[in-house]
Amino acid sequence: MKVAHRVLDPNAPDPTARGLCALAVMTKAPRAGQVKTRLVPPLTPDEAAQLNRCFLRDTAAAISNAVSSIARGIAVYTPLGAEEDYIDILPRGFELLAQRGNGFDQRLTNAAKDLFQIGFASVCLIDSDSPTVPAENYAEAANLLAVKGDRVVFGPSDDGGYYLIGLKQLHRRLFAEIDWSTERVLDQTMQRAAELKLPVELLPTGYDIDDRAALRRLCEELVGLKPRSTVNLAPATQTFLIEIVEREGRARICA
Repeated sequence: MKVAHRVLDPNAPDPTARGLCALAVMTKAPRAGQVKTRLVPPLTPDEAAQLNRCFLRDTAAAISNAVSSIARGIAVYTPLGAEEDYIDILPRGFELLAQRGNGFDQRLTNAAKDLFQIGFASVCLIDSDSPTVPAENYAEAANLLAVKGDRVVFGPSDDGGYYLIGLKQLHRRLFAEIDWSTERVLDQTMQRAAELKLPVELLPTGYDIDDRAALRRLCEELVGLKPRSTVNLAPATQTFLIEIVEREGRARICA
């Protein structure tokens, strides 16, 4: 029998979180018509939801592989009431935290605030659209944040955003007046870090899949004629794409 993941309460500090890094992936319940809508077409709404589920499964698995004695995996989810959606997606040991706020800036700020309030020593907020980011990147982020002294860690995306932002304390300014969903996000956030005189650490660059061009790139990487050979690179996503290609041909999603 599958067991639901524990839901964290920001008003109930958890002593076991002390000294740990929260590797927290931001997620919306993967329901048809509500996620990855920019990939419809070439995908159907149901396929887009299935792909989103695979993205989250791969990201959570990478986080779990990175988790050590200094980190824990969290899914910061929306909407309320969607807790059971994650039973067959997240690994054992992952925990849930409900998102709060309306805009993206509010949701990120509140997620960091709640995780620090629970008792985590550091927080990494991670997107759920970059399934090919390896576990080593998440482990490196947690290790960088374990070093003495305040700092901010970024996992840059090659579209000008970031797939991860890591904090040792809540700096609301990092999320203020940002042109979200543009190529200016990382530059603007790094400018905020400079204003706050925060040292910046950069992880290897990744990419997120939020449009048809990025989906084609993902296909080439995972199911192309010369797929990337990295071991265990996004296995759930790769399996899902291969099934479509074998059933309906590469042009169906990779053209």
